[in-house]
Order: sequence, then structure tokens, then C-alpha cells
Amino acid sequence: MLEKIFDSSGSGLVRVRLLREGLHGPLLDSYSGELLHCRYANITARRHLRSAEHFAYWASRHAMAVSQWNDSLLERFRGHLRQRRCSYSHSQPLQQLTGASLFLKHLRSNCIIDSLPADPDRPAMLVAFRRWMYEQRGTQDGTLDNYDVPIRTLLEHLGDAPERLNAQRLRQCFLKYTDGKNHASIKHAATALRMFVRFLITEGRCPPGLEAAIPVIPHWQLSSLPRYLQPEEVERIVTSCDSATAIGKRDSAILLLLARLGLRAGDIVQLRLGDIDWKGAWLQVCGKSQKQTRLPLTQEVGDTLVAYLQAGRPKTDSDRMFVCCRAPFRPFASHAAVSVIVDKAMRRAAVTPPGRGAAHLLRHSVATSLLRQGASLQDIATILRHRSIQTTQIYAKVDVSMLGQIAQPWPEVQPC
Repeated sequence: MLEKIFDSSGSGLVRVRLLREGLHGPLLDSYSGELLHCRYANITARRHLRSAEHFAYWASRHAMAVSQWNDSLLERFRGHLRQRRCSYSHSQPLQQLTGASLFLKHLRSNCIIDSLPADPDRPAMLVAFRRWMYEQRGTQDGTLDNYDVPIRTLLEHLGDAPERLNAQRLRQCFLKYTDGKNHASIKHAATALRMFVRFLITEGRCPPGLEAAIPVIPHWQLSSLPRYLQPEEVERIVTSCDSATAIGKRDSAILLLLARLGLRAGDIVQLRLGDIDWKGAWLQVCGKSQKQTRLPLTQEVGDTLVAYLQAGRPKTDSDRMFVCCRAPFRPFASHAAVSVIVDKAMRRAAVTPPGRGAAHLLRHSVATSLLRQGASLQDIATILRHRSIQTTQIYAKVDVSMLGQIAQPWPEVQPC
């Protein structure tokens, strides 16, 4: 595999021979195959190989056998790179660390070194809670990760004995954690702890009703106005991509799915090739509750997806619809990647977002546009896949001119 990365000239052949004859030649040869499989450019693959060779040389000088290579050793290697005194150094420390990290990941996946323990820093009770939330409520990892911090605070007070939990301890822990935090953080912590206590109740480790000891954070439904974009702003965002490039084709398809079908950023990340029925002209999405829903595939969205699949999507083993356009061509890590794409499109289109959540602004804009075109709240709830019509009622406040026609005049107050 090394021959495919280096030039066939004399210097390239010498480099291949030196790598193979080195102390860890077979490992580096195997690593080169992984880099080719991930479709790294040759110049990038050579840089990663040099970084892996540097790490292996440094580890050998410190008498560290291959079986002892792990992430702790990688942290020590990071400190070595900061010194900038080694003749093996060839690029920025961060780039060298990336190549060495990918090298260890390759060795770990091939069982050459020990695998990382599952959730090494996560208590067993928290692991069980996450599993229960996923199986019973379909909660995704992103949400569960946000629950971790307040629950860890509670576990520090309880240790491995949740039977000691009572209303007083629970409220003290909650008040200590939320001291000085804003309203959103306090409400989030209350939800996390309440769900964890319910889990303990189902496990028979807490008395029923204990979750009521967590104070309810006031939140008035429909008290805020939805943030949205004007139709002309949405069109400028959608047309801001350069359709002549692979990235432009991908981003254009993503923006149209958000702006025409009202998908969430998480729906974009989870969308798979098999979720689209081209003959039936529909696509299947799986929302927050893991419920499968079919949505119509319009001609405009379908044409953009075809253009991306035919000339924009790189070859990859993943069945996810959208993947990174730079090697390694893997799926998006989280919904944050979609928000970054929308945020960049807004800047290109010179659109100032009225609030946070770039991707979700397009979803709000779909709902407000449908409402102004005469769609009912029930129709909008169906398209947005709201489980309750109460969630959709917030959009009833966006047509200010119509609300002005039905608003009652404020009663006059006679002076004293």
C-alpha cells in the first residue's frame, strides 16, 4: 500500500523501503492502507504517515512497547511536540498529533492495542439511566450528554446508595447546582434530575412521588414570539450555494430540505440513502420520538438531491445521505454541523438571523409561511411532526396584522 502513496521516482522508492525496514514497518504499511481506504489525498496521507512514524520512534526511545500505546501516551507525545526539538517534526504540532491519533485509532480497530473502555469516566448508574432513557423514551445521545452534568452532581452526594435520597437532599442538591445559573440552565437541570429520579423509582430504589420534590420552573406557554425569516431572505439563503462545486451541491440539498420540508438539523444528520422512495416521491424521517414519518418529495428537492448524489457525494462506505466533503468522508458528527452550513449560507446571503439556532430558523420560517398562505394549524402540525397541537399554536401569533383585527380595545380608565 505504501507504493500507492509515494511517487514511483527514486526518492519515493527509497522512502517506501526505509518505512518497511523500520522498527514498525508492518504497522505503518497497514496504516497506509487505512489512509487510502479513507480516500485521503496522497500529500495528506504522507503527512499522517510521517506523524505516525514520529510517534512510533518517540515511543520506542522511551521503551514503550506497542501493547502499551494508549491515549495517555498520546498526551505525553503532545507535550513532546510542544518542545519543537525533535528532528522528526515536520509540521504544526496539531497536525502531527492528528496523524498519531488516527494511527492509534487504526491499531485499536484492528485489535493490535487494547480498545478504550466503554464510558471510562461515567458511573454505572448513569450508564444504566442513559440506556433506560434510550430504550423507554427514545432520547438521543446529544440530549443525554446534556443531562450528564446535573446528574453527576447528584451522584456525588449519593455515591452508590440512592436509597439515601430524600426530598431534602434532592432539593439541596438542585439549589446548589443551579445557584447563579440562568433560567434556561435551571429549567434544564430540573428536567434532567426529574427524569433521573423517575428512573430510580422504576428501578425500585426510590419511593414513588419523590420527583415532585424538584421545584417546577415557571414557563408560560406561548409567551414568546417565534423567530423566523422573511420569504425573500429564505430564497437568498437557498440560492447562495455554488452549485458547480461538490460542497455547494451538498449544502444546497441540505438547505432545501430545511426550507421546504421543515426538517430538523438532526433529521438531516440521520437521513439515509434508503429513506428515499424515488418512485413514490416521498422520504422517511425519524424525529425526536423515533417515530417514522413519510414526507412528500417535491420535484425541486428531488432534483437537488439527485445532483448531489451524482456529482457531489464522495464514495464512502456509509449509507448516510450527507457526509463530509473532505477525507475521511464520514457522516456528520452532530446536528451542529448542519447549523454551521446554514450559518455560512446566511452570511453569504447577507441575512442577519433574528435569533440563535440557524437551522431551526428555517423550520420556523416554513411554518409562518404556510400559515400566511392559509394553511391550518393542524396542517402545519402534521408537516412539522408535532406530537401536540399546542406546540404549533405559537405560530398563531406571527400574523400581527390579522391579530390587530381581532384584538379588543383596552378599556378606558376614568381619572380619579
